[in-house]
Amino acid sequence: MQQFSNQEIAELKSRVDQIHDLLASRGEAVPQVAPRPASAGQGDASSKSALLDQVSFSIQIRRMRRSHFGSAELSGPVWDMMLDLMLANTHGRSLSASDLATGAAVPLSSGLRMITALERLGLAQRSIDERDRRRTIVRLTENGIERMASYFEKVDAAWQNNRPLAA
Repeated sequence: MQQFSNQEIAELKSRVDQIHDLLASRGEAVPQVAPRPASAGQGDASSKSALLDQVSFSIQIRRMRRSHFGSAELSGPVWDMMLDLMLANTHGRSLSASDLATGAAVPLSSGLRMITALERLGLAQRSIDERDRRRTIVRLTENGIERMASYFEKVDAAWQNNRPLAA
């Protein structure tokens, strides 16, 4: 498996953050899509309505994540780690514990505690890197992969249900 460099991790995290922000604010799954410009003559009420829709959808996604993963505290840096692990899995790459901590913008000691919490939840597992036995590799478990995939299927379904019909 290929390894991510710290720079690649930072770039991937930035891209995932962009996608997450886009999902949360616009409900658009494709990050390259530019936001729709407001039509001429649309008033303040229209922009307030759009903002209300965006905030409501963001709250819906947050609640969906909480209910989907149970009482697990999967937010902030821990959620960033889960996203990084899912992305790495999708690309057939692996991440070290230090890569995850860097990507989540936390100190290594905090990152290791977070990884331990993910292991306790059965979502991630650690192993020794066969090429460099000083490194610890972290991967999602099969359960972690299934839970992340089904969560994003739910987000997609919610987005489809909240999407305005094309004119």
